[in-house]
Amino acid sequence: MEFGILSLLPPVIAIVLALITRNVIPALFAGIWLGATMMYGWNPFMGLYASFSDFIIPSAGDPWNATVLIYCGLFGVLIAFLQKTGGAEAIANAISARVKTPRGAQGSTMLFGLIIFFEDYFNALTVGSVMRSVTDKMRVSREKLAYIVDSTSAPMCLLGPVSTWVVFVMGLIGAQYTELGISDSEYMTYIFSIPFNFYAILAIILVGIIVFLKWDFGPMAQAEYRARTSGKVIRDDAEPPSDDQMAEVEMPEGYTPKIRSMVVPIVVLVGMIPPLFLWSGGYPEKSFVTAFGEADGATSILIAAFVAGVVALVMGIQQKLYSFKESISIIVSGFRSMMIVYIILILAWSIGSVTTELGTAEYIVRFAEQTTSSAIIPLLLFLIGAIVAFTTGTSYGTFSIMIPIAMPLAASMDLSMYLAIAAVFSGGIFGDHCSPISDTTILSSAGSGSDHIDHVNTQIPYAITAGISGVISFLTVGISGSPVLAIIVGAVVLFILAFILNKVWGKQIPNQNEATV
Repeated sequence: MEFGILSLLPPVIAIVLALITRNVIPALFAGIWLGATMMYGWNPFMGLYASFSDFIIPSAGDPWNATVLIYCGLFGVLIAFLQKTGGAEAIANAISARVKTPRGAQGSTMLFGLIIFFEDYFNALTVGSVMRSVTDKMRVSREKLAYIVDSTSAPMCLLGPVSTWVVFVMGLIGAQYTELGISDSEYMTYIFSIPFNFYAILAIILVGIIVFLKWDFGPMAQAEYRARTSGKVIRDDAEPPSDDQMAEVEMPEGYTPKIRSMVVPIVVLVGMIPPLFLWSGGYPEKSFVTAFGEADGATSILIAAFVAGVVALVMGIQQKLYSFKESISIIVSGFRSMMIVYIILILAWSIGSVTTELGTAEYIVRFAEQTTSSAIIPLLLFLIGAIVAFTTGTSYGTFSIMIPIAMPLAASMDLSMYLAIAAVFSGGIFGDHCSPISDTTILSSAGSGSDHIDHVNTQIPYAITAGISGVISFLTVGISGSPVLAIIVGAVVLFILAFILNKVWGKQIPNQNEATV
């Protein structure tokens, strides 16, 4: 059955409801139900039945999808053990022991944020809460701390080789490859998309510029001036989130967290992935490149996460932080922490199947081919993704709505699949950084002890600066096809914008090379 323009209804309804409800889960389900209803002669009762029987249950029961769900749970378990053993806190303590200036405190926070690339929630809560005492001592404003935390956590999750975000987007990419009949590795597709993720790269570059060149501007410059001259790291009537929102883990009395508690499990996790990829891809019978391309990425990462979790569990027991019986409770809590991810993933896979059955992608492709140049498509994907993320406050939801549209569009218009995927990623992070209802933005405020609205107001000018540079990068790559040229042009524009804004909208802040304590 040909639905034509009506095939747009399910994803459009999902987007509109996400904007209205600020919640992507009911929005995605409504899109699935509407699509199923359309397929069954607009019978809403048959649509409800088919939503589960034809789409949601098959999506949850698919072997590949189940592998991704289990991996998500195992990663949640690993994070739970890393929190319990205090390894991240030990690394932060080692860094802060060498901090002597405000700029050093900010640089250390940035470095710590880059190190914890495997989970954005863990990053936002851990880096903010642990480095807060260091930046307070150096009279760095809480707004500045929250900005550094927020602008390194999400970008690094999509620039690192393994994270909870990676497996989420692998699930979305793999589902579309199945629908499109493409046999490429979803993990290698993700890896190859990294150079095109211009906003994430530029956002981190801007953090470096702001920290090391001291080019603060806008409300952030006012906050830094207040903190440096008066010692008030938050304004007088600020209302930072309460500490109980931060889910800090209390260490047993007399226990000193050890760096190896985090380093060893992470080394195991990252170190096991390449050999598992080669082995599952048929190496040495097949060539190195062929084996990597044909690897069972999801299962390889699942096994690596499982072994890393076991290593973290054993290390905690050896240090007498918990008993084996107590470790089972930690495992259960780790799986439970991923429940929202499970639900969003299953619904995202389901609405992808619905749009395939309705021919949504085919209709969009025909429309796009007639109305716009392929050079503009990456920029449009970036901007639309940013709008969706800003209004819904979730990158995950944005990816789940936009990837099923972007990938078929790229396949039919001879556009780089890596570029189309990365444009959605960049838009999602950009919108997330500007949104006051973003989960990572809220957690960054909580972890850093900053008034939430103050964090949003001071971060938006920086996010928009990186966003404008991202627009230039996506225009450049659309015309030239070169990600290297695009990121160079974007970085130059970013540097110029930051310099001008610092001169026009900045404020002279006392010397940061001397601790004012």
